[in-house]
Amino acid sequence: MILRHPEWLALMPVILLLGWWLPRLGLWQPLRLFLLGLISLTLAQPQWRMLADGVDLWVLLDSSSSAEKPMAKGLPEWEKLLEQSRGPSDRLHYLNYAEEVMRRGAEGAELYDRQRQATRTALALTQSLAHVQKESQGRPARLLLFSDGYSTEPLTGIAEKLKAQGIELDYHLARDPEPTDYRISALRLPAKAQLGEPYLIEIEVRGTRDGQVPIKILRQGRELKSTNVEVRLGTGLVRFTDRLGYAGVAHYEAAIQPTVDAHPGNNRHEAMIEIAGGPRVLLLTSYTDDPVAATLSRQGFTVELVTSLREVRTGQLAGAKCVILNNVPAFELPADFLAGLDFYVREQGGSLLMAGGQKSFAAGGYFESAIDPLLPVSMELKQEHRKLMVAMGIVMDRSGSMSMTVKNGFTKMSLADEGAANAIRFLGPQDLLTVFAVDSEAHTMVPLQPVGPNREKMESAVRRIESTGGGIFVYTGLKAAWDQLKKAAVGQRHIILFSDAADSEEPGDYKNLIDEIVANGGTISVIALGTRADTDAAFLEDIATRGKGRLFFTDKAEELPSIFSQETVAVARSAFIRDPVKTSATPGWFEITSQPLDWLGQADGYNLSYLRDWASQALITQDEYAAPLVSFGQRGIGRTAAVSFPLGGEFSTQIRAWPKYGDFLQTLTRWLMGEALPPGIGLKHRLEGTMLTLDLLHDETWAPRLMAQAPRIMLAHGARADSTHEVAWERLSPGHYQAQVDLPEGEMVRGAVQVGSQALAFGPAIVGSSTEWAFDERRTEELKQVSLASGGRELLELGQAWRTPRTERFVDLRNSLLVLILLLMLVEALITRTGWHLPEWAFAGWAKTVRMPQRKPKVKPAPRVAKPVPTVAPVSPPPNPPPSIPEDKEGQRQSRFDRAKRR
Repeated sequence: MILRHPEWLALMPVILLLGWWLPRLGLWQPLRLFLLGLISLTLAQPQWRMLADGVDLWVLLDSSSSAEKPMAKGLPEWEKLLEQSRGPSDRLHYLNYAEEVMRRGAEGAELYDRQRQATRTALALTQSLAHVQKESQGRPARLLLFSDGYSTEPLTGIAEKLKAQGIELDYHLARDPEPTDYRISALRLPAKAQLGEPYLIEIEVRGTRDGQVPIKILRQGRELKSTNVEVRLGTGLVRFTDRLGYAGVAHYEAAIQPTVDAHPGNNRHEAMIEIAGGPRVLLLTSYTDDPVAATLSRQGFTVELVTSLREVRTGQLAGAKCVILNNVPAFELPADFLAGLDFYVREQGGSLLMAGGQKSFAAGGYFESAIDPLLPVSMELKQEHRKLMVAMGIVMDRSGSMSMTVKNGFTKMSLADEGAANAIRFLGPQDLLTVFAVDSEAHTMVPLQPVGPNREKMESAVRRIESTGGGIFVYTGLKAAWDQLKKAAVGQRHIILFSDAADSEEPGDYKNLIDEIVANGGTISVIALGTRADTDAAFLEDIATRGKGRLFFTDKAEELPSIFSQETVAVARSAFIRDPVKTSATPGWFEITSQPLDWLGQADGYNLSYLRDWASQALITQDEYAAPLVSFGQRGIGRTAAVSFPLGGEFSTQIRAWPKYGDFLQTLTRWLMGEALPPGIGLKHRLEGTMLTLDLLHDETWAPRLMAQAPRIMLAHGARADSTHEVAWERLSPGHYQAQVDLPEGEMVRGAVQVGSQALAFGPAIVGSSTEWAFDERRTEELKQVSLASGGRELLELGQAWRTPRTERFVDLRNSLLVLILLLMLVEALITRTGWHLPEWAFAGWAKTVRMPQRKPKVKPAPRVAKPVPTVAPVSPPPNPPPSIPEDKEGQRQSRFDRAKRR
């Protein structure tokens, strides 16, 4: 037994001295003295050494992409050797790790293969220590690491954690024989440059053998430079300068193509640079000669016009203060760009304006899209406002590829079924619907019938559709749906074809079939699961083009329910009013400006929608709907607006002739851009390796404001900003805040520093995607040092993995002693209450005698009593009188009693 704090035992002499000095405390009573001794011992924290039988061995297996081959070769033999050398009381645990740590057999292990582009050894060791502390509980434990040794993160602080917990780390390196390998180790360029300013780009190539390596550099996906780099003594460099004449973000990629190469995974690297310019308007339009662009340019705005809608990227939001969607459909915009607008508005302080038209709002497929919650109007058409009936046919792909499970645990088929159910939910009671599940033939799941009385049965039927294998016969499915729809006596017939972009078969005579459908008032839209690069993408795109419908591509099956909803609302519940309508102004315009506006008296047409409860409106229609024509509101720290009438093209003749057209656009756009940030504050950011550093600098005028409300850093990961979080500042000095963030590999990040109601946006930035294949020997040396510091070593003979650690194990006795002290205190309290006394030790009486000698008490003499005078007539004494005891004898008897009691 050991005492962690033996100094507490010094209390015992103090207690003994106190008991000798103050006898009335009764500290020399055996029970109390024993109780005080136990309390002193408990305070000294006694621990009992106890070594358990057997060892818990926690085996960490590197499952990253770079270690896949050597681990697959050696793992069966290693597991066999560990089992053979295992003792009867030993326990074996396995943990797989790459980007995440996964226990063997744990729930969700089927998703593990998606996260193998990093080797997070530090995370694996930290989590294994947590498992040891939770499950081993006093048993001796060891860690054994199987890895190629190339961690993608530093092992800082791991050795201290191992030593603090008394755990030894052994390791076994799993590597193939050294092959010929070339890799791009770095692509360096500044994080930010000014418009038109030249900047240096440097690419570093490393290899295990000297020679010439072909290299290609791309900017924004287009080839910029192609040359050879000479590798000498293991390293080669390529340097060149570039400059850009437009603001935004430029994406660079470098790729090598060596003739002999062991690991193609490290042959590519990418980086981004932000080109800073003045505040600008990003205008996405479907018009070849957009009047909005010309008007804003005349008003002094910098306008970036985008007509190639499919090529727009989230990086183009950098430096833009306002995004205008002028009659562009949602299905022509990349899903990542639409999803990224939410973070741009709410957190980065950007703004969004949607203008009306036949391809905008609900008609453009924006209902339940990523930007639907941002808009100040609701796009779902109320049932009483519908004018036409719709007959709709849904053709569902139930081929074998639909049985695959996606990230959220559902199959592609179940998500497509949910999308079809959403379509049924947004159809009106009077609408007609038929649904077919198609593989090599068309199976009728819902015959053509009204939705109203059959809605629940229809939803139940489509949710039961299951994948049965094979491919989808597209022509067969389209023909089966049209054979049903052409019998319906309604004015609008529409087919939704859902199909796999990589597995759509049997085109058949689809061209003539589609011509017949269109000639009879029918349309076809396509929801394609996949990308435009898939083998059957062009076939599906041709179907949508010939069918006069919309085309949706998505490689994320989780988006299918919302896409079905968008398409159904666009067909059955959207409304573009084609008739001229009179307008009426409201006081809401004065929330934007104090200057009144001479509004146009009539609009040629508009998109019917409804004002949300958080928004304001400045102009409404004078028809039965009283619908908002100009509405606006605040979302996060950004602003959004909706102009429901067209600003160009068809149905805009009277609007473009309006004398105040330019004043209206200028005032609304300036309000959307928000107030300019006061001077005296600035933000710098730089990317070094995987570390993003932010420096916020300000002068003394900003100090009171920042003291009252500290600045916030909001960071978004990915083009879609699927994951956002706040980063903490560190105040380095007056007027200087700094924050550092370790970024994941290959993922774009962007963010904003929020100062009150305004924001300083930064990014996007991206870390090169070859970290997993960097093979930096410094990481291997770091692993060796951590292992030695913990008491471990490199294991060449796996039979030694079960040796007992040298660390001694102790069991804390304080809990047991506290329970005993409590019981003794209860006993002592019981004795005191009952009045029963334990016999005192002889030492206690001796201590009393030595300290204070007893003096004989002075006895006060009794008063003398006069003798009675005898009377003449004597009185006879009473019979049997009690014996009289002299007073001096009574005092002597009491003194003897006291002495006996002391003895």
